Amino acid sequence: MNAPALPHASSASPAGALRGALAGLLDGLPPRRAAQAVERLIGHYRGATPTDAPILRDRADVAAYAAYRMPATFEAVRSALEAFADAVPGWVPAGHVDVGGGTGAATWAVTAVWDGSRPVTVLDWAEPALALGREIAAANPALRDARWERARIGTALTLDPTDLVTVSYVLNELTAADRAALVDAAASAAQAVVIVEPGTPDGYSRVIEARERLAAAGLRTAAPCPHSGACPIAPGTDWCHFSARVSRSSLHRQVKGGSLAYEDEKFAYVAASRVPVVSAAPARVVRRPQIRKGQVLLDLCLDDGRLDRTTVTKRHGDLYRAARDVEWGGPWPPHAD
Repeated sequence: MNAPALPHASSASPAGALRGALAGLLDGLPPRRAAQAVERLIGHYRGATPTDAPILRDRADVAAYAAYRMPATFEAVRSALEAFADAVPGWVPAGHVDVGGGTGAATWAVTAVWDGSRPVTVLDWAEPALALGREIAAANPALRDARWERARIGTALTLDPTDLVTVSYVLNELTAADRAALVDAAASAAQAVVIVEPGTPDGYSRVIEARERLAAAGLRTAAPCPHSGACPIAPGTDWCHFSARVSRSSLHRQVKGGSLAYEDEKFAYVAASRVPVVSAAPARVVRRPQIRKGQVLLDLCLDDGRLDRTTVTKRHGDLYRAARDVEWGGPWPPHAD
C-alpha cells in the first residue's frame, strides 16, 4: 500500500517558503534541549491549564515551537481557511488580525489561500515569539510589512475593525472569561472569524462554545457546518474534528520516534462570517470515509442539522468514484462544491 500523498509545496509557495525559513532554525541549539522544550510545550498544548504568563519563554522555546508546531498549525489553519473560502467565493480579506498568533503560522496560511498582500497584525503576549515570527516572515513577501504587537489576550483586549480575525490554538490557554472576551472582541471587529483548536474532545468543546457566541453576535457559520443551527452531536458522545497531513521534520521524528515522513494533525474549527455565505454543499463529510469492497461509507453532517451515514456503491457510478476520492472534511456531493 502506497503512503498517502503529502501536501505539495513548491519553494515559491507559502508552504515551501515556510519550510525553507524553518530549515536550520535549530542550528546551534543542542538537540536534547530542543526536545525538552518541545515536550514541555506538548504538555501545554494537550492540557487545559490556563495561564496568564507566556508559554514561550525564550529563543530556545520559540525555535523549538516554530520548528515543531508551525507546519502543523499552518496546515490545519489552511484547511479551515480553504473550506471557508469555498463557502464565500469571490471574497478576499482586505485586512487580517491574528490573535495569539505567536510566530505567525496563521498569517502564512492566509497568504496560501488568498493571493496578494493586505495589512496584517499579529498579537501575542510572548515577545520572543513575535520577534522570531517577524524574522521568519521576511521570507514571505506578503508578510514583510506585517505588524507584530505585544498584547495581553484577555478581557481587556480590543481589536480594530478588520475583515478577518484568526484565533488558532489559543483558547486552550485562556480562562473561560478570557475565552468569551476574545470571541466577543473578534465578532465585534471582523467580517469573518476563523477559530482552530486541537482535534480533541476538549478542543471541540471550546470550538462549539465559540460557535455559539459567534452566532449570538450575528455571524453565520460558513464552515465546517453546512448549517448555523445547534450542533447535532450530543455532548459527551462524540466530537467533530478533521485531519491535515503534515510533513514530519527531523525534530518531529526525534521527539516522537518512528520513521514515517508525515503525520496527521487533528483539529476542530469554526469559520463564521457577516459576508454572504454560499453553501458549498448540502452536507460535509465529518469522519474519515470507510472504503470497503464495492462501497464507501460516509458520515455526513446535513444542512438540515442532522447527522447521517450514507452508503455509496458501485451502482452509483460517478458518485461512487467521487466517494472513493472525497476527503474527510470535504463537501458532499463534490459536484455541489
